Amino acid sequence: MTRYPEMFRRLNEQAEGAFVPFVMLGDPTPELSEAVIEALIEGGADALELGVPFSDPVADGPTIQRAHIRALRAEAGLRTSLEIVLRVRERHPQLPVGLLVYGNVPFAVGLEEFYRLCAASGVDSVLLPDVPVREGEAFSAAAEAAGVDAVYIAPPSASAETLDGVARRSRGYVYAVSRVGVTGTERASSTVGLAESVARLRADAAAPVMLGFGISTPQQVAEAVAAGADGAISGSAVVRIIESHVPALLGGDASTRQVAQGALCEDLVGFVCAMKAATLRTDS
Repeated sequence: MTRYPEMFRRLNEQAEGAFVPFVMLGDPTPELSEAVIEALIEGGADALELGVPFSDPVADGPTIQRAHIRALRAEAGLRTSLEIVLRVRERHPQLPVGLLVYGNVPFAVGLEEFYRLCAASGVDSVLLPDVPVREGEAFSAAAEAAGVDAVYIAPPSASAETLDGVARRSRGYVYAVSRVGVTGTERASSTVGLAESVARLRADAAAPVMLGFGISTPQQVAEAVAAGADGAISGSAVVRIIESHVPALLGGDASTRQVAQGALCEDLVGFVCAMKAATLRTDS
């Protein structure tokens, strides 16, 4: 059993939804990436969704695409990513940690070996944004054998058949996409139809439902929770904060970089605090 059930149980007792930030492992460097993750946890993140750098991230918008590029330039790949996760896991043994990784990576490694490596590093779940549920049987089987949750995406306005498949296959949580398109803050999320989708997923005994894509403000988090989601995932808004500090983080002397790292962490803690505060269920 992974760490998600206990997290959702605790939050439900506290009448809260979950807030889960996304960042790219290795962005802008592996060392700074760990400082970023610690700031997100300090700010109150209930769980983490961590990206593995990839050369062709088709589901991501320009902000997260640039994060992939920065991490790859810093020579962060799967091995480096899992080493970071393992160190985070050692410091935070109860925190749920999910990976977002494109399907070519487990294909290249071999499914059984890939999920074995994930489990050994303390990964709770793996989301493959370019693998639809109808093509996920082999991934699900390998994940289950390793004790890792396979997470699938419930697209906006999905057919009942697709929602049923996502409900049956997903473990840990279901990633409900709030709108069509790629990741990014350029277009806001939408909760239109979310309540109906959540009801359908839960009718099929789905895992808890998290809303993602375009979540960048506390108001959007509150709307997601009010619409019935168990929480919200925010990626591009977090990555944009990191990106805004990159010139100072990578330039200047050591003193300048130290100051920049402190400013970045302060901004991240403040952002997560505000987003987490919006998860309180007002109807409780």
